[in-house]
This record gives sequence, structure tokens and C-alpha cells, in this order.
Amino acid sequence: MSAESTETAALREKVRALMPRAKEDLTALVAMRSVADPRQFPPEECAKTADFLVRAFTEAGLRGMRRVTTPDGTDAVVGHAPGPEGAPTVLLYCHYDVQPPLDDAAWETPPFELTERDGRWYGRGAADCKGNIAMHLTALRALGGPEGRGFPVNIKFVAEGSEEQGTGGLEQLVPLQPELFAADTLLVCDTGNFALGLPTATTSLRGLTNVVVTVSTLKGEMHSGMFGGPAPDALAALVRILDGLRDEHGNTTIKGLAGDGTWDGVDYPVEQFRTDVGVLDGVSLVGTGSVADELWARPAVTVLGIDCPPVVGSSAAIQAKVRARVSLRVPPGIDANDALRALTDHLTSAAPWGARVEVEPESAGQPFRARTDGPAYRALASALREAYGKDMVQSGQGGSIPLCNVLAAQFPEAEIALIGVEEPGCLIHAPNESVDPSEIEHMALAEALFLSSYATPL
Repeated sequence: MSAESTETAALREKVRALMPRAKEDLTALVAMRSVADPRQFPPEECAKTADFLVRAFTEAGLRGMRRVTTPDGTDAVVGHAPGPEGAPTVLLYCHYDVQPPLDDAAWETPPFELTERDGRWYGRGAADCKGNIAMHLTALRALGGPEGRGFPVNIKFVAEGSEEQGTGGLEQLVPLQPELFAADTLLVCDTGNFALGLPTATTSLRGLTNVVVTVSTLKGEMHSGMFGGPAPDALAALVRILDGLRDEHGNTTIKGLAGDGTWDGVDYPVEQFRTDVGVLDGVSLVGTGSVADELWARPAVTVLGIDCPPVVGSSAAIQAKVRARVSLRVPPGIDANDALRALTDHLTSAAPWGARVEVEPESAGQPFRARTDGPAYRALASALREAYGKDMVQSGQGGSIPLCNVLAAQFPEAEIALIGVEEPGCLIHAPNESVDPSEIEHMALAEALFLSSYATPL
């Protein structure tokens, strides 16, 4: 047996032996209702979670663990550990805040109580992102921590406290205190595998721009029986405007935005996508590209909401003024600000009958594409292959992580890799979120192997 395989086997056994401890960690973490919105949950729940991280990562061998208040008023948790002289520096990122449970009645088990069922661990944040916290702790403990030989690289640790709320506290902290984040490689652990058991690096993130479009046609609502026909209906005008955002095949078609991009990473089989999304029998997918093309390489528009009378309580009236919230996801290669201008121009120019259209920008986030040709990605691919026995694939993600762009701008020479324990079966952000413990085990082993091999780049 080679020295490398001997080390892998030893780490594998350490990680396996630490899995009961990982479950204890996750049980404690899930029980803390760390929703970073004081309107919904007490701020003390987030503070309690942050303090747990300070204690747990100190015990795992990191130094200087502490809370740092970010510009949005929430606390990040930071710390570090020195490695051998001349060793590279790796930043380990995660976030400890979670989404609200949404509909408690839709949960089959209590959302803030880790519950094992059919081999999975259920609870809000079990995957996103407290499962990744358990992964970090397990990897660090497997490498030795305070009772072992220490760590093979310099380590920095950052846990964000308001990622799910999108208030941008950590992104604002990066330029204010760059020393907390500076590293050769940044492991952003808030994604996961394309499929259960398939080691994956997320290398592409779509950006987005959201707008609110208001359509006005009359000074006030009018009786549809007396005036319906020639009177311009604001709701009908809005429907025509929104319909023009896609062609007859369902492709997003906005003048000025290329819609023919292709994805060269992992394929996304149609039937797997239909199952993952829950498409109803007999309903077709939209767009003329592959699923991967449509998800990760092309713009995609979604109508998020419409302000108009609900069915129950509506009257026989022609609508004078209505609104819609529209979201446009943009792939790498398209600037989010250019996308905002194109979307605004499209909505205003599509107005029928001279209807008045106002477009109010809400938010914009740039897309992100990782650089994958450096020593960290080579070491990561090797570590994932050893941990899973399968080659690493690359996938995109439809959601955005604005922090990645901030880090890339602040540290242009650093390699940024997005990995984690999440996979489609986790149902993150939804009721009955869960994590497969085998993903925590395999990803903890992969992280430990990466930190060891990256110390002596391939």
C-alpha cells in the first residue's frame, strides 16, 4: 500500500469514527433558530449559534475565534490556525443563519429538531448550511487539531451570520478588514454535489436583476360591463408585456441579451430534472437548449409576483393600474447592469395601446465563474476522487452568491472553489430540509485530504 493510500485510509477511519460527534454538532446547531430576521425570531438565537461556533472551532484547533460585527449589524464568526512555515493559506467559509421554516404544518418532523428518518437527518439548516459547519468541524478534528500534529496549511475561518437575508454584511466587511479573508484558496462551502454521491465543484453562478414593473392605463377602475371593450385594461396590457419576455418555445428573448450559450460541464438529464423539479405529467420543459444550457449558460426570466385583484373578492371592473415583480437570471459573460438596462428597455418598449410603463430596479448581482486551472483545483479534484472513488464533475448553479464576486475582486490571484454537502434531495429552503450523512462524511474526508495534499501542490 502506498504512503498516500495509507494516509487516506487513516483519515477515512478518523472521519468515520467522528460521525457520531458530527451528528451531535448538527443536533445542537439545528436546535438553534438562527433566522437572521428579528421580526421572526429572537436575535439571541443567532448570538447563541455564533457562540457555539466560537467554542466548537476553538476545541477543533483554531485560534482567535471571535464574533465580528459586520456593517449590516449581524455577527460573523472568524478565527485562524497557523500551519508550517511557507505553507499556503486556505479560507474555510460557511454561514450559520438559516431560512425560516415557512409552513410548520408542511414539516413531517419538527423543523428545529434534528430527526433521523430513512437514513437522512431532517431539520431546518441540516444541509444549508449547518451541515457544512459539521463538515468543517469533522475535517479539522480528523486532521488532528490541538491534540494532534496541527494543520498542514494555514487556515482562516469565516462563518457568515446573515447570508440567507441577503443584507450584504459580510460583503461589506471584506474591503474593510481584508486580512480576515486573504488566502491562496477560498473554499466557499455553501453548495454541494450535482447528485447524491457524485463529487462536484460548482464553477459557475448566475447573476440576477430584479425589477418591479407598473402598468397604468386609466385614472381609476371602471365597470367592465359599461366600458369593457374599448377601454384599455392595465392587467391585459401587463399580460401582453410579460408574455413577450419568452418566445413560443419558452426561450427567454430580451433584445440585447445573447440567448444561445452552451454549458460544457456535467450534463443534466431531462428525466432527472423533471424529477428534481417535480414537473407534472404531460407538462413539457421550456426552451430549445439542453437543461444545462438553459440553467447555467443562458438568461432566464421569471415573473415572481403580480399585484392585481385576487379571484376571491374581485369585481366586474377594468383594472387601471397593476404591478409585477420580474426576475432575470444572467449567466457568466453577461453583465448584470447591461441585463438590467435590456430588461427595462424591453418592458417599456413592449407596452401596447400606449400604456404607461414604469420600471423600478430592485437589486442586481453579477454572475461568477471560477478559475479552475490552478493547483488548488488539481488538489481538490484528487481529494474528491479519493474520497468518493469517482472523478469530480463541474456544475453551475442558478442561484447567486454575491460574496464570491467580492472575494474575487479583492483577491484576484486566489482560487475560489464552491463545494459542500447539499444535493437535490436536501430540499434546501423548503419544508422537510434534510442532509444525507454520507455526504457529510465523504465531504469531510475530501476536505481533510485537500488540506493535506494542497500543502504540497501536485
